[in-house]
Amino acid sequence: MRMVGVQVENFVARLAASVLVAGVSLAAQGQTPAPGQSPKNPFQPTPQTLQEGMAAFRGNCAYCHGMDARGARGPDLTGVFRSGRTEDGLFQLVKTGIPGSEMPPAGVFLPENDIWKTLMYLRTLSANEPSEPPRGDAANGEKIFWARCSGCHRVNERGGVIGPDLSRIGVARTRSVLVRQIRGAMEDIRPGYEPVTVTTPDGRTVRGTRKNEDLFSVQIMDSTERLQGFVKSDTRAVVREKRSVMPVYGSDQLNEKDLDDLVRYLGTLRGASPRTP
Repeated sequence: MRMVGVQVENFVARLAASVLVAGVSLAAQGQTPAPGQSPKNPFQPTPQTLQEGMAAFRGNCAYCHGMDARGARGPDLTGVFRSGRTEDGLFQLVKTGIPGSEMPPAGVFLPENDIWKTLMYLRTLSANEPSEPPRGDAANGEKIFWARCSGCHRVNERGGVIGPDLSRIGVARTRSVLVRQIRGAMEDIRPGYEPVTVTTPDGRTVRGTRKNEDLFSVQIMDSTERLQGFVKSDTRAVVREKRSVMPVYGSDQLNEKDLDDLVRYLGTLRGASPRTP
């Protein structure tokens, strides 16, 4: 009986050692950083890894950031490394997402290896893409904004709420993207601002931006910033429009100089200003 007990003890010891070795091996394969250390990219920028990074970006990120990474629904990423961001910091941001924003935790659907390769691909765009030279008068652009745009858009808690908040638009959009949006050349509409037209039983039409919708009802904000809810079965029609409620500012409404000034001002908007007493 004693011999059997010794054999069992030896077997358990060998099994425990095997489990420990396997655990160490798996940890090494997963590139798990030690406590207090930032994760490091385990890959080198080879033609193959850069190609795989481009494929991962276009398959998972281009819907919001554009096929060329210049921004659409999400911000422009071509200069993300020139702005001082680090690869390990961006890795954590991409993996965990940004709470309260449209940026999801990519770690849920994108393997860590693909995140690293995507970041290497974005670094090549930062290296090759020259920054656009500034033009326009930001001071005059600010005046144009408050005269023409603040009825719908908000900056630092001032202005309208029909359109998106622009307090950080200078971080999120390049000059070329802003120009296309103002001139009406882009059809991308941010979620929460999709245009909807509701026809009531008496034939009245109410147009606004969709805020909430389910199978039975829809809630929109009209041009006066009034929230209105409708039961779909009680309406004649609920039509999702393809054109944004934002007006198209052609050159007859906003000349090139004023456009340059406005875009220069928008480029300075990079976060809420400190409150003044």
